[in-house]
Amino acid sequence: MKLDGPAGKQADTLPSVHDLIRVRWSPRSFSAREVSNEDLKTVLDAARWAASSYNEQPWRFLVARKSDGEAYEKMLSVLVPFNQSWAKSAPVLIVMAAKRTFSHNQQPNRFALHDAGAALAYLFLQATASGLHAHGMAGLDFDKARTELGIPDDYEVSAAVALGYLGAAEELPESMRAGELAKRTRKPLSEVAFGAHWGRPLDV
Repeated sequence: MKLDGPAGKQADTLPSVHDLIRVRWSPRSFSAREVSNEDLKTVLDAARWAASSYNEQPWRFLVARKSDGEAYEKMLSVLVPFNQSWAKSAPVLIVMAAKRTFSHNQQPNRFALHDAGAALAYLFLQATASGLHAHGMAGLDFDKARTELGIPDDYEVSAAVALGYLGAAEELPESMRAGELAKRTRKPLSEVAFGAHWGRPLDV
């Protein structure tokens, strides 16, 4: 399946990198178009199949759609004001939590957030495959999220996500438009992938 992202937003990857990764990006502009039940279930089910230590599957997703009214406003309220200012246009908001302990022995699970991040990556890629976009957010009031959303103490509040269809950058506040239209960049592979000793470039 060949995917096409917005002009200027396709990543400058090696040609062999999958199109899903090349065209996936995190917009702040979302249209009012609703996300269908089928598509929402699909992206969540994709996340369900991420790998995890001991198959613990520590991730949990709390989901609210704009059509949910009060539930959506409660979800929106746990975001920091900056994220509220643009995420309020997304038809779906998600808050993610990760179980702090293993179920089989109640010992601390130091990999919980790592594994939850893997599930979130699956969600992002499936969203792209479904014609959607997702934007992850670390900017939320974690204590408020725990209280307002009833998250148990044994779960770490980890991130929020805005999910929906791409909107027009022109609808964003002027201060956000440049970033929405800017070319995507990443550090070169030489800075993040080493051989068997830190800092020594991988010979590939």
